[in-house]
Amino acid sequence: MNPTPFRGANDVARMLALAREHPDAAIHVIDLPYRLCSWALDNPDNVALWEDAAGRLLAWAVLQTPFWKLDYVLRPDAPPDTHRVILEWAGRQATQLLDTPYGRPAWFTPVREEWSDRRGALNAAGWASQESGEDAWTEVIFRLDTDTPVPLCKPRPGFTVRSLRGAAEVPAYVALHRAVFESANMTEPWRAATLRQPDYRPCLDLVVEGPDGELAAFCVLWRGAVGGVVAGQIEPLGVSAVARRTGAAWAIATEGIRRLRAQGVDHIEVHTDNYRDNAYAFYQALGFRVTSGLLIYRKDFTGGAG
Repeated sequence: MNPTPFRGANDVARMLALAREHPDAAIHVIDLPYRLCSWALDNPDNVALWEDAAGRLLAWAVLQTPFWKLDYVLRPDAPPDTHRVILEWAGRQATQLLDTPYGRPAWFTPVREEWSDRRGALNAAGWASQESGEDAWTEVIFRLDTDTPVPLCKPRPGFTVRSLRGAAEVPAYVALHRAVFESANMTEPWRAATLRQPDYRPCLDLVVEGPDGELAAFCVLWRGAVGGVVAGQIEPLGVSAVARRTGAAWAIATEGIRRLRAQGVDHIEVHTDNYRDNAYAFYQALGFRVTSGLLIYRKDFTGGAG
């Protein structure tokens, strides 16, 4: 395994290709264009790639500061110690990032429940599962199949579902995103970068406009090939506090589902946390069903060796 420096857009394309080639070895595939636009990648040191002697990409990893997560993908035929090498790199880099804008005191990474080998490697590297305890945290992957009927819903009069008006509306989107999630992690450069992604489709970037002309909700949908089929994913969806109980969430989600289905997707996915009761119930009511459980592993970093 040969480490290689991150070279921007060309390597992003290679990283996407590896995840799509081996979707069973990745957590994020369909929404990966969104994640790989994050400002964490502004610092090349937050990204690691490993190649074989022929220059074939074996694995990659990103410390995703906005999400507090370690994202990584490795080929099933990568050398046996690949996972250990990834986690050692993450530990070193996480320690070096402390006291910088890219640092976090703790990092998390999701793992499928059935990935016993990866779970063992995480445990050996000092990462701990968050599946139990006072602040227990797991995630689920919801799936909506094409044969599940989803009636189109309309919002309250005065609210309109439409596509985002391109780069000109990015500042308004970012302001709403920050308010909904009560976080400043979303930035205008990040959101603008998603519009330039080859996989971005303007018709799948939806907002709800309120009676006052202000944005009241957003829903970004992604479409991509996964395991031989074309699938869709919702990431992210949010509704302002003042627009709740107006039907905005139902309207924007069902319109997004309609548009994805019109583009021939086999199914639609969405990831959510176990503690987000409202989101969990909302997606179930739309007809989504849980297909996979994700365990969340955590490691704290307070200086010293990673």
